[in-house]
Amino acid sequence: MKENLRRCCGIDVHKNSVTVCVLAPAGQQHIETKKRKFRTFTRDLKQLRAWLKNCQVTEIAMESTGQYWRPLWNLLEGEFTKLILVNPQHIKGLNGYKTDPKDAQWIADLLDSGKLRGSWVPPRSIRELRDLTRHRVNILEDLNRAKNRIEQLCQSGNIKVSSVATDLFGVSGRKMLKAIVENQHDAGWMADYARGQLRNKRRELELALQGTFTDEQRWLLEKELRQVEWLEGQVEGLEEEIERRVSGFEEAIQRLLTIPGIDRKTAWTIVAEVGVDLSAFADAKHLASWAGLCPGNRESGGKRMSGRTRKANRYVKRAMCQAAWAASHSKNTYLSAFYRRMAIKKGAPKAVMALAHHMIVVIYQVLSRKEEYVEMGGDYYDQRNKPRTIARLVARLGRLGYQVDLKLLENAMPADPTEKDNESEPAIQPDAVPEEGLGAKRKRGRPCKCRQRGIICKHQAAREVNPLIQQQPSEGRFS
Repeated sequence: MKENLRRCCGIDVHKNSVTVCVLAPAGQQHIETKKRKFRTFTRDLKQLRAWLKNCQVTEIAMESTGQYWRPLWNLLEGEFTKLILVNPQHIKGLNGYKTDPKDAQWIADLLDSGKLRGSWVPPRSIRELRDLTRHRVNILEDLNRAKNRIEQLCQSGNIKVSSVATDLFGVSGRKMLKAIVENQHDAGWMADYARGQLRNKRRELELALQGTFTDEQRWLLEKELRQVEWLEGQVEGLEEEIERRVSGFEEAIQRLLTIPGIDRKTAWTIVAEVGVDLSAFADAKHLASWAGLCPGNRESGGKRMSGRTRKANRYVKRAMCQAAWAASHSKNTYLSAFYRRMAIKKGAPKAVMALAHHMIVVIYQVLSRKEEYVEMGGDYYDQRNKPRTIARLVARLGRLGYQVDLKLLENAMPADPTEKDNESEPAIQPDAVPEEGLGAKRKRGRPCKCRQRGIICKHQAAREVNPLIQQQPSEGRFS
């Protein structure tokens, strides 16, 4: 049986043409290197595929040039032993005169020497779902721009409905805008369209509707309202199609919904951008770096430069920041406590980014382990070192001029499971600090991080004091 030798091919992708370079098979350098140029029509790409098979090519590498690589990838996917997509930044910096054939040969030489690192390309079903979710985001951006144009048009005509009503495009606001288009001059009659609590502001609405709209502005307003209605119909149709396609990933979506701050639409984006099989990422840190949710690593001459996050997958980054902001407003959750803890140290903007990084780590653990998120409670940091928290609060009251006598409640859980539940505790003076919180040495070793990742701990050493299983606080410190 004839053995198939390794033969590498590099493709330089452009909008109207692709340049292909096929190197000689391994160990047969006497064979001439082949170079050809094809157009990007479907018929020509199919001819390219047939030509590569005739050359017995086994490995192919191509640049990720804009969106132009996608039709070529779809035709070559599954037809060859190895097909990789390369970031252009990894292979830039060519010396000498630059031509497309030299680019293709340079890519093929790098592939043959094993120096190329391929980018992650999700399966076709995930790619199609990603196109839908990204198109929905683009349509929503167009919808917001159309609404902003209507707001500006109303302000130019001195229509101040947005100054009285919370939502200009609610049921009441839309009826008033359509009444303006129909050239109804009676402001009191238009103000009567108010519904709900807005009816209590009819007098203010009557003043806000006394504008100076011209026929030209009225014509523009009608066109913009039609544009808004059409875009809203597009968004509704996209959401129905997305809901149909994500039915096969319902189990993963339900796990994501257990995380505070993540709703169904955010879960759509996560599944479409990251997928449900996270084997392409070595660990959670690689996923956070790929999503652009980790601090920048810039250092020169021993000096730490800017730590701004780099530009990466903006769809995942935006969705996670929105989810982090929603989680920061949740009630009695560990994520909201984490946000408040970081906001005190670094401010709200950096705290949101830190919480988004923490949530992408939790998402990695939830999807890779196929487990639901386990809530640790909003008092996690207080229970983690209860004596220190007590001493800090007592000292704070002491500085305000109060003397505190502490007594443990009957139904309260002690900080240490071995601590006896006495009915009365000795009084703690404001300047007194319990020795257990500050003076005691912590146990050496590296404890697990299951609680921080929001998953059930399966380590045998931590099973006895894990609050996720026994719902009891402990003094374990997590780094």
